Amino acid sequence: MSTAQAVLQIEPHSSEIDTGLETAYRKDMSEALSDILGATYKLTIISHIYHWNVVGPLFKSLHELTEEHYNDLFAAADVIAERIRALDSLAPVKQLSFETFVPERSDIKDLKAYDMIVDLIGMHESLVRTMRRAAAVAGEHGDVVTEDMLTARLTFHEKALWMLRAISAE
Repeated sequence: MSTAQAVLQIEPHSSEIDTGLETAYRKDMSEALSDILGATYKLTIISHIYHWNVVGPLFKSLHELTEEHYNDLFAAADVIAERIRALDSLAPVKQLSFETFVPERSDIKDLKAYDMIVDLIGMHESLVRTMRRAAAVAGEHGDVVTEDMLTARLTFHEKALWMLRAISAE
């Protein structure tokens, strides 16, 4: 029998996942990660919009920082979505629409750099709280991969908060 024939005769694997994580946990964590993914995308988009539109004395520092942040956040979205897939759920599609993430901001031209910073701080803090809860649940269920991923993301967001606060300090 040739290698090609042998490959064709391989039995399909079971569709049941057996990685040591319970089905209910994987479903619940996928939902939590989907919420985190949505919030990450929203923060990515808002950071990018603020990057384009910031003016005033904080322009250079906030322009550069938001660029670093939206690049990191965009890459993180892929990591989070891939973890959702590894937990055997679909990465959310319907929940990730531009209209959902970007409220109509008729006041964007009136926003000062400080207002943008306050907005970004609130979004980062909200994500940190959500991620911390999800990481604790992951740890309780022995899901070290998700816990480690969230720990890395928490590290990024806490550093982002420190930098945003430092830029806006008086």
